Amino acid sequence: VQLVESGGGSVQAGGSLRLSCTVSGHIYNTYCLAWFRQAPGKEREGIAVIASDGSSSYPDSMKGRFTISQDSAKNTLYLQMNSLKAEDTAIYYCAADFVPANLWVGCPAVPVQYEYNFWGPGTQVTVSS
Repeated sequence: VQLVESGGGSVQAGGSLRLSCTVSGHIYNTYCLAWFRQAPGKEREGIAVIASDGSSSYPDSMKGRFTISQDSAKNTLYLQMNSLKAEDTAIYYCAADFVPANLWVGCPAVPVQYEYNFWGPGTQVTVSS
């Protein structure tokens, strides 16, 4: 399994970015894909998760400015980020958890890093005020 993020960069506060994550080597057709971020000196935090059935969820702190989506035909995960703030500056990671269909119960509403086995190398997002 390989995940590779792209789309990071520098943007002015109030601007938008769309991150992409290509996912190759699916183990099972049932899975959770998530976005996390880690700012300097802070713990990694979950932003959003989307399941193989298309359902998505966000922690309350991330609702409103972030939108997760996927293009299954392209094996690509996206994160649309709007109204960016300086405090959004971080390294952004995509992550995957593949689950056999007979064990599938959906994705936890709040993504937690220890539940994800596969990670991309990350992409830097810098928001200047």
